[in-house]
Amino acid sequence: MTQPLQARPPFPPFTRETAIQKVRMAEDGWNSRDPQRIALAYTEDSQWRNRAEFPRGREQIVAFLTRKWEREHEYRLIKELWATEGNRIAVRFAYEWHDATGNWFRSYGNENWEFDDQGLMQLRFASINDLAINAAERKFHWPQGRRPDDHPGLSELGL
Repeated sequence: MTQPLQARPPFPPFTRETAIQKVRMAEDGWNSRDPQRIALAYTEDSQWRNRAEFPRGREQIVAFLTRKWEREHEYRLIKELWATEGNRIAVRFAYEWHDATGNWFRSYGNENWEFDDQGLMQLRFASINDLAINAAERKFHWPQGRRPDDHPGLSELGL
């Protein structure tokens, strides 16, 4: 899956404002649930830790995301900036999804990101916990895809 290098502004070093922009871009990408599109935001040799999986490079990222969304139905994600310095961004996130039998979950986590000079993510370390919830406890109700601008974020939702 070798693709030509495409720069992804904003570029490091990040300010608070450009880090918030980068976080929203990542959220929008993941909410698309399009593994091929999402993988282009990462370097060709990007290294991940996601729970107990360690994808390396875009091809493995695409395979990982494809498997993820085969299991996690009606996925909706919100990310929020936690901290930034230089070429690194720390985020917290929550997403809601259900399994094949209709059991709902809210997954909470933290990610640490490191970017190259072209604004592509070269390192991604994610720690995630799942909480079983009832359908009535769901807080993410927008149509699948990009979270509307007027939908509350994690802090406003008390998450």
